[in-house]
Amino acid sequence: MPHANPKLTAFPVFMRVEGEAVAIVGGGVEALAKARLLDQSSAVLRIIADVADAELLSFIAATGAIRIDAPYDAAHLEGAVLVFAASGDERLDRRVADDARRLGIPVNAVDRPELCDFFTPALVNRAPVAIAIGTEGAGPVLAQMLRSRIDRMLSPSLGPLAALAASFRGAAEKLLPKGNARRQFWSSFFQGAPARAVEAGELSQAHDAAADLLLSKAPASGHIALVGAGPGAEDLLTLRAHRLLMEADVIVYDALVPEAIVAMGRRDAERLPVGKRKGCHTKSQAEINALLVELGRQGKRVVRLKSGDPLVFGRAGEEMAALRDAGIAYDVVPGVTAAFAAAADFELPLTLRGVSSSMVFTTGHDLKGNSLPDWAKLAISGATVAVYMGRSVAAEVAGRLIEAGLSPDTAVAVVENASLQNRRRFHGTLADLPSLEARADLAGPVMTIIGDAVAGANFERSEPLAAHSHESAANAADAEVEP
Repeated sequence: MPHANPKLTAFPVFMRVEGEAVAIVGGGVEALAKARLLDQSSAVLRIIADVADAELLSFIAATGAIRIDAPYDAAHLEGAVLVFAASGDERLDRRVADDARRLGIPVNAVDRPELCDFFTPALVNRAPVAIAIGTEGAGPVLAQMLRSRIDRMLSPSLGPLAALAASFRGAAEKLLPKGNARRQFWSSFFQGAPARAVEAGELSQAHDAAADLLLSKAPASGHIALVGAGPGAEDLLTLRAHRLLMEADVIVYDALVPEAIVAMGRRDAERLPVGKRKGCHTKSQAEINALLVELGRQGKRVVRLKSGDPLVFGRAGEEMAALRDAGIAYDVVPGVTAAFAAAADFELPLTLRGVSSSMVFTTGHDLKGNSLPDWAKLAISGATVAVYMGRSVAAEVAGRLIEAGLSPDTAVAVVENASLQNRRRFHGTLADLPSLEARADLAGPVMTIIGDAVAGANFERSEPLAAHSHESAANAADAEVEP
């Protein structure tokens, strides 16, 4: 049975190295790897190598590290606060370790744990914030895997935000009493306007927001993030979107956003479905606008999850206008729009040199008026057309485009549930497209891509639209001859 409270065999610490010498013995790839790791610190690197690889020499020239171009001698270690034996030669590494211990300097021998006084962790660097990951002998692969996961979770702006926090620490301790007031300030600092300004690269604005926050007696203001949830696959959600979901007080989401993505949010976040599907609106757009404004006025951190990208047929313009009019802070996080996911499912080049150099995003309903929209002219001149929500008007889309002059032989690709495991792919020509309208078995969102560039797609895993068209015609003929 495992111990109830497993004990660490090595205790993690952070050692001050600013301006101090760190010695690395070796001239090959092992030494270069340690040098690169240490270069993330403000230590003075001392690399002892009478023979050095070209890549290590380039590193030394680029970083200003000190090279001792001589055979190793124990005297080279004197004055260092850490030593790395990284020669790749067991006898030399053992000698370096023995010399370092005799001089009272902690030593690490690369890939020789029995010679190590300390171990180097996998490092997530957001200076002045650092996260060190050790795996107690489980191996570097696990450590690097964990590092990669943590790295994705932490915003690149965390370092500048932490530096800004350090500059306000003294003032906060002087002006704010211990307890709730100070905790509220730091919570609003790291999750409110200062953090958002740093994320946007506006450091001066972030400083002003932090100063206002420190002196303000008003409750924290709310914030709305209009977030693209992507086409459905969880791993197509952006890192920023995931971070915001983990910080949200409230998640307001559309019907096409899968539960698996909503579940990636903070466990105790309030979840409000406001889905709109064809013929079934749980809330009107005006009601959604009012809800977002109200949540913002309550000081909530809100993620408004929209399928695909919020700025592509997501009605984000109406929501942004309502938030601006109400003075509620917001920002927009782009997502992978369905057209891109559908193209990826087909390995389809949306633009193709010499064939198509422009794109149109539209809905099938744009063709329901008496006159052709301007984009139809682009389609005829060779643009790739991505039609959202076009299954129920497929016949009208095809007919109007053919009538306008687009060849009936123009290639067409159709994807139901783009990016998801249960996606279905179909291919054919513009003349075949009307058969889509009769496909009652297509219950998921359908994306249609039309244009000459579509001919460059991979159709090995797709079904011909013509097959269903012929099957429907045969069924109709059979029905006519029945008594």
